[in-house]
Amino acid sequence: MPVETDIRTKIIGAAQKLIARYGYGKTTMADLAQACGMSPGNLYRYFPGKLDIAEQLAIRAFEEEVSALREVVRRSDLSATERLKLFFCTQLRVTHAKLNDDPKVFEIAEIIRRERPELTNQNLARIRALLSEILSAGNASGEFNIPDVVNTAETIQCATLKYHYPQLFTQLSLAELERELREVMNLLLQGIFCGKAPSNGAKQGRNSQN
Repeated sequence: MPVETDIRTKIIGAAQKLIARYGYGKTTMADLAQACGMSPGNLYRYFPGKLDIAEQLAIRAFEEEVSALREVVRRSDLSATERLKLFFCTQLRVTHAKLNDDPKVFEIAEIIRRERPELTNQNLARIRALLSEILSAGNASGEFNIPDVVNTAETIQCATLKYHYPQLFTQLSLAELERELREVMNLLLQGIFCGKAPSNGAKQGRNSQN
């Protein structure tokens, strides 16, 4: 690993620990410099400001989420219906786990959403692309009847945003959120199933508790 990359990684790691302890607002570049054993001036050589470090933390979190969702898309042992339900269940569980492990991480998410909206939009687009793969697979298998996969992926994403943003969890437990999500998915699936009765695999996916 190049020296500069190694130092940037060290800074990002230190920032994650400090922000988890004190919050984004109370963590200063001087604090980060001290934690990394360097001068503030040297720190600015690697990151122009605190927001740029927050962006890297957000990118790291986005990558973890997309990686988990990509694994669901690749589950060839599951029907498209099963993968679709597991896709959103996984997204909810990843988000909920982050909330429990590090509540202050969502302070960063809110700042990035406000200050660097293009980054949030890019992540949503990546998730939609993965979702489109599942919908296309469902069309190919005869489970779904979706004339416009891209538009449908966007619509489903909009309908399930509550389970992606902890600000909308309304203090519900994970079990309660999963129950809600199952009901939402059942309604959405009714709209995209092929005209014939779902296959056994699709029925199993609809009844799965995941």
